[in-house]
Amino acid sequence: MTRGSFVPTNSSRWFLAAPALALLLSSCSTRPSLTAALAATEPRGESQPCPPGVAAGSRCVTGRDSAGAWWWLTMPPRWNGTLVVHSHGGPELGPPKAERAIEDLQRWSIWSRAGYAYAGSGYRQGGVAVASASADSERVRTIFVAEFGMPKRTVLHGQSWGAGVAAKAAETFGAPAAGKPPYNGVLLTSGVLGGGSESYNFRLDLRVVYEAVCGNHPAADEPQYPLWQGLPLDSALSRDELAKRVDACTGARRKAAERTPQQQRHLDAILAAVAIPERSLVGHLAWATWHFQDIAFARLGGRNAFGNIGVFYPGTVGNDALDGRVARYAADPAARAAFAADADLAGRIAVPVLTVHAIDDPTAFVELESAFRERMVQGGSGDRLVQTFTDEHEHSYLADAEYVAAMAALVAWIERGDKPTPQGIAAACMGVDAVFTPAVGCRFRPDYQPRPLESRVPPR
Repeated sequence: MTRGSFVPTNSSRWFLAAPALALLLSSCSTRPSLTAALAATEPRGESQPCPPGVAAGSRCVTGRDSAGAWWWLTMPPRWNGTLVVHSHGGPELGPPKAERAIEDLQRWSIWSRAGYAYAGSGYRQGGVAVASASADSERVRTIFVAEFGMPKRTVLHGQSWGAGVAAKAAETFGAPAAGKPPYNGVLLTSGVLGGGSESYNFRLDLRVVYEAVCGNHPAADEPQYPLWQGLPLDSALSRDELAKRVDACTGARRKAAERTPQQQRHLDAILAAVAIPERSLVGHLAWATWHFQDIAFARLGGRNAFGNIGVFYPGTVGNDALDGRVARYAADPAARAAFAADADLAGRIAVPVLTVHAIDDPTAFVELESAFRERMVQGGSGDRLVQTFTDEHEHSYLADAEYVAAMAALVAWIERGDKPTPQGIAAACMGVDAVFTPAVGCRFRPDYQPRPLESRVPPR
């Protein structure tokens, strides 16, 4: 994770350097809560010292909601009236952990340092469950309202897998109540935005190609299983053991000079057939193992949502054509429909949506943004979408100034109807950079447009 540090400064300098950010000083609305009935059913939280990184003088409240999700709220000392409801990435597996919610607050302490209130849920359950996570994000919004009152404006922020969660929340819970929508805008960063149906196809490709090349996941002397299952429920395979198997076959975690010729051939064949960067091979293979196990067994009752019939895989190993040696699977239509109902997006979001994505993101391909734009256009929301891209190579966190500039542009769009442009956001970021000093600076690429997702992941 790359994160910049806040340079203490006088707030007047901030706004002189970036006049577009003046809207951040708007006062909080006092209109009555629209969610009082729902919030009244929630256990009250407790005030706790804010973790390191959060703006000095902030008030932090934490608790566990009625569904079992841990949450944190932050009110900065000089609130600009905007609440950021954060949907975190992952997804993590297993039962909810209190640590996850506090880690997200610390990672995204930029919001409190820039004057925004924060509300973040750790989700009630682990696993690939988009709809329930979106409901958890909506629930923590109501908890904030009960604790601090109705904000002037509320922005959903989704990061990584959480971008799909936030988009789902905007679609599901975005209907106006008493004439006012619960959310006024959506910021999606490093988003897994192809929907579950499209975003996970390449991981089945990785499993079948890896097994055709390496033959050690599963190994020949282990029980065999269809690779779309990820891993049998009774398997004791650990992540460390999987990484060792990948290294034995490909030398992926070694320097190129330390690999054997055979390891290099194996690695080249896998990366030629599945367009992922070398540095993320182990990570993607792990997600294609344990996340697929969660999808197959916890979400779909042992059914298969993914297929690769008719997919062509380029690359060879020795003189044997790789494409003819991979396992082939047909998706169960009912399972795919069930997974899509939970994890896919309709593209119907009634408020402004702004995305930020690194061009060389090794985890969530930038081409997923093309799929998201297509979905938004199909859903009738294309004119409410602005996409921006940065010349970076990270996924988990980009630069403080880039997030602040993007949020300021989104707030201006909400408040004044001034639809931002990538060029304008890039220019404004340079002013923000004078106050929020990141490790990489402002690296927006206003003229960049991603290729279609099909250019990287074979359609099916």
